[in-house]
Amino acid sequence: MKILDLFGKKDAAVEVGRTLPYQIASEFVPYRLYANRKSSSLLLMHIKNLTNEPVLSSVVVQVPKGLSLDDTGLSAAKELRVGTLAPGEEKDARVEVHGDSGTDKGEYTLSITAFIHYRDYGHVLNAMKKKTVLEVV
Repeated sequence: MKILDLFGKKDAAVEVGRTLPYQIASEFVPYRLYANRKSSSLLLMHIKNLTNEPVLSSVVVQVPKGLSLDDTGLSAAKELRVGTLAPGEEKDARVEVHGDSGTDKGEYTLSITAFIHYRDYGHVLNAMKKKTVLEVV
């Protein structure tokens, strides 16, 4: 890598990997689901790039058993391709979370993982994971 320093090039992977890459804020509208019947809630995510480089970003949302990301009840994970975020830029993403007759009362922990990609969406450079809780009453 020292040869790249002679030509003024820098390794972006080192810069991006030093700090937390994103700030992720999430909220549910409405803030809870109803047990043992069809209901849905919208998960709103606000993703902010905290690095000093523009990054290609995507977000993966995973739900536990009993919840789904589609109306049929079959999808437990969903990838959203956010696109390129400039330094300090913030984008919003939304996913609908569904419950059905098999959803019992309690708290369900959802996982939100934001990825920084290199070149295309097939290469991951860094990631950040956040958990959020949805209440079912």
